[in-house]
Amino acid sequence: MEEKIDAGKRLVKKTHGTRFIDERYEIIGGVRYDFLTSPNFVHQDILGQLFLAFHASCAQDGVILLAPMDVHFDKDNILQPDLLYISRTRSDIIRDGYVYGAPDLVVEILSDSTARKDKTIKKATYERFGVAEYWLVEPEYRLVDQFVLTEGEYRLIKTWTEEEAIVSSAVPCLAVNLSEIFRQTI
Repeated sequence: MEEKIDAGKRLVKKTHGTRFIDERYEIIGGVRYDFLTSPNFVHQDILGQLFLAFHASCAQDGVILLAPMDVHFDKDNILQPDLLYISRTRSDIIRDGYVYGAPDLVVEILSDSTARKDKTIKKATYERFGVAEYWLVEPEYRLVDQFVLTEGEYRLIKTWTEEEAIVSSAVPCLAVNLSEIFRQTI
């Protein structure tokens, strides 16, 4: 049913019907994990600032992608990191509109609904499939844990604070001033 209402100079159109809402989920170890809520403002603000910082440092050296983007490690492990970086020299892992293989660097921004999974099974999956560097961003405490793959295992290189500039081990062009990422917002 369509209805048009003339509200002075404004025309309002109402349409009744259903809206398609695409399901978002990850498969980790063959188990489906649904995203139950959308990210909050702080999460999205940090994600936007990270994208801008990555883009300013490394746009010509690689590809920066934001969630939702499926990263296919194998049929039982399809994850959606918040942000990922793939160097130009490894861009062949982008095929048919998706990523098939380990990005150079993956970032997860912790939230109440995802923190446990990000710190455990997602970290272990990224490690097992050879993601060279993994950042866990903690919005509440304004910290970033930087893990680097060393001899097949993640090692915590450092926990960075908002007063510091994190320098990537896996992505030579990348240095991020965390005060800009954890900026005061609304």
